[in-house]
Amino acid sequence: MSGEKICEYAKYLKLTYIASNIEDELQKAKMLDLAPDKFLEELLRQEMIGRSERSKANRVRSAGFPYKKYLSDYDPELMPEEARKYLGELKTLDFVAKGENIVAYGNPGTGKSHLAIGLGIEAANAGYSVKFYSVPTLVNQLKELKMHSNLLSIKNSFEKIDLMILDELGYISFDREGGELLFTHLSMRSERKSTIITTNVSVDKWKTIFNNPVITAAIADRLASDAFLLNMIGASNRRKKA
Repeated sequence: MSGEKICEYAKYLKLTYIASNIEDELQKAKMLDLAPDKFLEELLRQEMIGRSERSKANRVRSAGFPYKKYLSDYDPELMPEEARKYLGELKTLDFVAKGENIVAYGNPGTGKSHLAIGLGIEAANAGYSVKFYSVPTLVNQLKELKMHSNLLSIKNSFEKIDLMILDELGYISFDREGGELLFTHLSMRSERKSTIITTNVSVDKWKTIFNNPVITAAIADRLASDAFLLNMIGASNRRKKA
């Protein structure tokens, strides 16, 4: 069979690597005198590797990260000591498999978002579905969807996404409607799927964000009662670099 015919079949079957590289692979097989079964095995192995890498890239892209930050670039020495002791355990991603939450709280510039995004990228590369939201943007989105009676369009994400990252909780306080919408949707994930929250306000002061003691208590119970609480209070890394 000619390389042209194999390419045609590979395109139909959406075997991207084979379709793009069949001529080179045929030449390589001829030079190495590969048996047909070995040639086929190597072709399929390369196809599998390529498909795996594309899947990882797609999961990272669909997560909606505002920028890419990697754990490999995260300097544990810049992390406040009280939070650093959890880093090794969090890197295993067991918390995602168990549906556990992380609340990283502290002043700006201490690496909360970097850590959250780094863990999110690791989770996406490990095969988990991930979604990133800025909390103020998410609340506005929920309000708009409610106004158009279209909240069901986002319900599926909150119920099924393996890891959800909610960044910047507390930078803007909510009115009653915003707090209730956020609570309702986060409740869909309670004890089932993992959520990472970064916030500049410790859990005991969340009442200043939600302005509703009932909602505050309920959200703290759903998200923080059995969560990894990372105390990220410390000197700003951005200020140090500046």
